[in-house]
Amino acid sequence: MQLIDTKTKNNVLESMISILDKRRADILEANKKDLEAFSRDDQALYDRLVVNDAKVDGMIKAITEVKNQEDPVNKEISSLTLDSGLEINNRTAPFGTIMIIYESRPDVTIEAAVLAFKANNKILLKGGKEAYHSNVILVDCWHQALKENDLKKDWINMLQMNREQTQEFLRNPDEQLDLIVPRGGERLIQFVKEHAKCAVLISGRGNNFLYVHKDADWKKTIEVIINAKTDKISGCNALDKVLVDKNIPNYEEKLQELKKVLTASDVEVIVDDEVKKVLTDSEVILDKKVWHEEFLALKIAIGAVESLDEAIEKINHYSGGHSSAILTEDKEAAKKFMEHIDSAAVYHNASTRFTDGGQMGVGAELAISTDKLHHRGPLGLKQLVTNKYYVFGDGHVRV
Repeated sequence: MQLIDTKTKNNVLESMISILDKRRADILEANKKDLEAFSRDDQALYDRLVVNDAKVDGMIKAITEVKNQEDPVNKEISSLTLDSGLEINNRTAPFGTIMIIYESRPDVTIEAAVLAFKANNKILLKGGKEAYHSNVILVDCWHQALKENDLKKDWINMLQMNREQTQEFLRNPDEQLDLIVPRGGERLIQFVKEHAKCAVLISGRGNNFLYVHKDADWKKTIEVIINAKTDKISGCNALDKVLVDKNIPNYEEKLQELKKVLTASDVEVIVDDEVKKVLTDSEVILDKKVWHEEFLALKIAIGAVESLDEAIEKINHYSGGHSSAILTEDKEAAKKFMEHIDSAAVYHNASTRFTDGGQMGVGAELAISTDKLHHRGPLGLKQLVTNKYYVFGDGHVRV
């Protein structure tokens, strides 16, 4: 793996900023072709596909943020000299080649590549066919930026393969492949896990839960639920499930108010058997599999629990391990919830919509990892390196 100096990498990013701005009209025209060919049956997927001036501005902002961040490569993690005189340095190092497989979102073509490139990784982009024209022009922009700075265009490549070809490539790649990051639904993730021969970092599903504790501030609760559910339904950090403690004061009235507010925001409400006793005109959940689902729609499930412990047990059983929240004024209850919930991000009195690299101070992100190795949560620039030990001796032998 060739190590590119920081100045050269930043010059490529500076070129890319200028190119995106100059070719804005071409990018929007290419995206228009994708939108015209796409069926709007899946609104969440359609929303992710759209590129407009604001999206291009967001791409430019992401590149600028990464350009201004410290180069994460070859940083000293630890240094140790043993009694024998052997010197051992542990330093950050690139992964090598990262493949990202994603659906619909053309801006991933920018955000994924800029992070991988600044961290000195080669990247292979396998976008969905629905974003073909958008991805082609965005990758062409990358190649133009690389060429302007005397670098080979194969640092950033777009793979054009169907499902069968992708399957074969995962099983028998014809080039070095060190890490795969699938970004998409469960079917995509399972497909990659089943066929890949190298490490896979899971950018998991959402299916995020919010627990309304008996000591919750109701005004805060309503505001947080509406934001988490409706701010961006296509986001993996959107809210899908709400568990309400039956011991909350005015339990029935609060359930009725919650449904009224959600319905006013065009959110479909489905309920468990207990909540059905109060919200009698709501659709009841007949199949427990629904509790495992990520909706990506204006839809929410409301269930009732008897205690904090029951809420924790249910969330850990059904959630996607992405983001979970508790609404309460009881700090001890919040502490127990946050320590016992097995999610990448846990919240106290805040919307799950903050699980995002930009919102968490990470900057542009490759994905939200729900894996525990090698990193959990937003995958930003600092997380796209591994490590290497440099050991210096003077004829040392082990005895």
